[in-house]
Amino acid sequence: MVSRALVSRRAFLAGTAGLAVLGACGARGTTLERMRANGVARVGISGERPYGYPGSDGSVTGEAPTVARTVLAGMGVDGLEAVQVPFGTLLDGLLAGQFDLVAAGTTITPGRCARVAFSRPDFVAPVAFLVPAGNPRGIRTFDGVRRAGVPLGVLAGAAEQEYAQAAGITDVRTYDGQSTLFRAVRDGDVPVAALTRISLLDELARNPGTPLQVTPGIPVRENPDGTQVYPVGAFAFRPGNTDLLAAFDAGLTDLHTSGRWLDLVRPFGFGPDTAPPNALTTADACAGRGLPASDRP
Repeated sequence: MVSRALVSRRAFLAGTAGLAVLGACGARGTTLERMRANGVARVGISGERPYGYPGSDGSVTGEAPTVARTVLAGMGVDGLEAVQVPFGTLLDGLLAGQFDLVAAGTTITPGRCARVAFSRPDFVAPVAFLVPAGNPRGIRTFDGVRRAGVPLGVLAGAAEQEYAQAAGITDVRTYDGQSTLFRAVRDGDVPVAALTRISLLDELARNPGTPLQVTPGIPVRENPDGTQVYPVGAFAFRPGNTDLLAAFDAGLTDLHTSGRWLDLVRPFGFGPDTAPPNALTTADACAGRGLPASDRP
């Protein structure tokens, strides 16, 4: 299996305009046909660990690229190239043709579903908060942040920004990267930050001795029927790439049902509690439907 080196954003974008024109006029067939002919898929990442980031050798790694590489190989596409952009521009880059799919642990939300097509759910990832050690303000929920009347740090364009606004938090401060967000809490620029728990734990583990802690994971909303809504991560595609999405979904479904998915993602901190319930669908996540008690992480 070929593993291509991470492509710099500047170098990749130099050829993007021509590729977009070729794709638009159909000179090279569909995106899937072009990928199979070239043997290479282009994926968008944001550098957020453990979802999609450059490895020490310059190749792309993380949960999403590792899963995507395996699925794509089963589709006859052995090469994987990646371009890293700020998280908040991933979907714009996808729609502009900068890459073929987004492999960055993107959360399915109703607003995003109106713009792009998502694969079947790949994982469930509760949200948590990064706070000073001892959690002096006792913050465990978005409502707790609102009641405390303190500013909240989030990644620009991340789902947590939407959750914070829905909770009525008026002072939401955005940061362009996971490490920048972490440092903002460490340095006292903001007293609390929100992100998926698995991402915050990864950052904390890479900064031992930092006087911070990660709160327990929580759902982002509880529905009147008692079901709870958790962030659901998936791969994003351009809406017109129906053949690519169908082929990718078939391979991803096989990974999950066979149990091979868990073997692939364990090195990145994922486990059985992050596997999506079989009954959870993309339509459920797009509609904001929650999980019953028996299926909660």
